[in-house]
Amino acid sequence: MTASTQPTIDETALSDLSNAKLLLVDDNQQNLELMQAYLESLPCTVTTARDGLEAIEAIHRGKPDLVLLDVMMPKMSGFEVCRKIKSDPATRDIVVIMVTALHEVGDHERAVESGTDDFLSKPVNKLELVTRVRSLLRVALLKRKLTELLANQ
Repeated sequence: MTASTQPTIDETALSDLSNAKLLLVDDNQQNLELMQAYLESLPCTVTTARDGLEAIEAIHRGKPDLVLLDVMMPKMSGFEVCRKIKSDPATRDIVVIMVTALHEVGDHERAVESGTDDFLSKPVNKLELVTRVRSLLRVALLKRKLTELLANQ
């Protein structure tokens, strides 16, 4: 294959987030509404879940590209949800950002050990949230595109 015939990654496809799917998970309705409002500037499809069990069900119904996951929830903690996502071959490539009001170093270590890709502290800063979501979605889209290109060679 010559350089001119090698498959390339379309830069515009990477910057287009209109096909991206986000799942917001928090047991507090106000937090969900606030994060949705903050993320309105992104052209993504956003769905929500109110606890860990709902999150797992939502992930299996329609695999999101990124999950914003509260840590402290009823029925199943964010740590448990993240471990389930990252231990399942069908979902392990989903980007997970844990959102926590916990500020102990040990809590951040638990988040990393559970497989999270990043974490944000509450109260969430709008600019930080939008910037990290956009950046991690672009990385996820790039990874998907590279996987597709490699599979087609």
